Amino acid sequence: MTDNQPVIVERTFNVPFLTLWEAITDAGAMRKWFIPVTEFRPEVGFEFQFLEGDTKEKYLHICKVTEVVDGKKISYTWRYDGYEGNTLVTFELIPDGGKTILRLTHAGTETLPANKPELSKQNHADGWEYLIGKSLKNYLGA
Repeated sequence: MTDNQPVIVERTFNVPFLTLWEAITDAGAMRKWFIPVTEFRPEVGFEFQFLEGDTKEKYLHICKVTEVVDGKKISYTWRYDGYEGNTLVTFELIPDGGKTILRLTHAGTETLPANKPELSKQNHADGWEYLIGKSLKNYLGA
């Protein structure tokens, strides 16, 4: 994984694409496996925030939906309040018979502060591997 390449995590889930779409775009579902959002709408321009981090420090994540292809793709900016750097998270859903392939791409992590290990590309890669490979899989039972 080189510095300027995005983090990419791809998994196949044994659920229809609409089930997976709901898991990544419904605030109630997102709270169960992903992030503690109070509100979320898959609409371009919708802004949302959430506070997350480790036991040492919490980070305010500030995000804005930039692209929506209903049932297929959603992208949003992802930055940390008070820190340099802007990144882009994209979820793409690819129907595969009765299953669905999810491709998560997190681009721009190289723009985040190099002196904050918890904001490193590797930390993001590890987090997405856990979220997509374990948390979402458990939530979907797939």
